[in-house]
Amino acid sequence: MDFHSELIQAKLVKRYKRFLADVTFRDGIQRTVYCPNPGSMLGLIKKGNKVWLQIARNSKAKYPYVWKLVELDSGTLVCIDTQLANKIVYEALLLRKIPGLKDYEEIVPEPKIESGSRLDFLLNFKNKQPCFLEVKSITLSRVSGLVEFPDSVTSRGAKHLKILKELKLNGFRAIQLYLIQRTDASHFQIAKDIDEAYHQAFEDAKLAGVEVAVFRSNITKMGINLGTFKPLLL
Repeated sequence: MDFHSELIQAKLVKRYKRFLADVTFRDGIQRTVYCPNPGSMLGLIKKGNKVWLQIARNSKAKYPYVWKLVELDSGTLVCIDTQLANKIVYEALLLRKIPGLKDYEEIVPEPKIESGSRLDFLLNFKNKQPCFLEVKSITLSRVSGLVEFPDSVTSRGAKHLKILKELKLNGFRAIQLYLIQRTDASHFQIAKDIDEAYHQAFEDAKLAGVEVAVFRSNITKMGINLGTFKPLLL
């Protein structure tokens, strides 16, 4: 998935109100930009961090720039746009690049569950049970090489795991896919100290047979796609 326009470099001043950030461009001009990430962005919002922005697709958008990447001092690129995770996975599904999910007959984005909730994807197959797939975007790293989810309490995330568990118990295939949106990941774990309830929901879902898939994105300043590298689940 290529970015629709060339990314523009700036420096972070501050991130606030969840969806806003102030940045300074190379010419010294400071602007407010849209930050498409509802999480805490722990470890990514240090003043002075190099950030990469994209011009908003909508020319009438209130904020003309959208924050896409953080470039850390180490050179690590981190995609902070959580809205891209589903697009990256959807593209990989269309290209049949995800092992075990290549022989589907139909992809249904955002399928509605009987409870009224929605998950990210439903894959229908000809000769086997349908598969529900939920995607989570991961950016947190507190120890070198180790990435974690979540970066803040997420009751919505725990709810999705409980839905996947119920679907699995009712005969469907269910997968929780964690997409690592940074280039320095080698291991992955659930951040139990940040959200114990999510950790418990994760363990319950695994025990019920919900599959856990972990992939790292290939991230450049030109675009992002699903990588073949799978961080080790701890």
